Amino acid sequence: MSRPLNSLLDRLAIGLSGLCLLHCMAGFLLLSLFAMSGDLLDHRVHVVGLALALPLAAVALWRGWRKHGRGWIAGVGVAGLSVMAASLVVDHGHVTEMLVSMAGVTLLALAHWRNLRALQSL
Repeated sequence: MSRPLNSLLDRLAIGLSGLCLLHCMAGFLLLSLFAMSGDLLDHRVHVVGLALALPLAAVALWRGWRKHGRGWIAGVGVAGLSVMAASLVVDHGHVTEMLVSMAGVTLLALAHWRNLRALQSL
């Protein structure tokens, strides 16, 4: 019963990471093309994204760790969340913000992917 839930949580988290990557790339492109890009590219979207990612990652990675015991996967997830949080202090709309955000969500997506694979191998 918990295996489908773990799978769903990790898949949702990977999807959320993909949406974040898409937002980062599209946002930078639009900010480069247009001076005013609208609310979708507002810096607050990063706070909302992190607020969604934190509990989802905590539950999915913790449940995975309890099943497979691979703590390094959770460590990669924590590193990804930390890098995502660091992107909040970088000036919005700069290349650095995009790169830091993308690095964080990529690490987090990698953690969820490895978590999913570790659970499937049980």
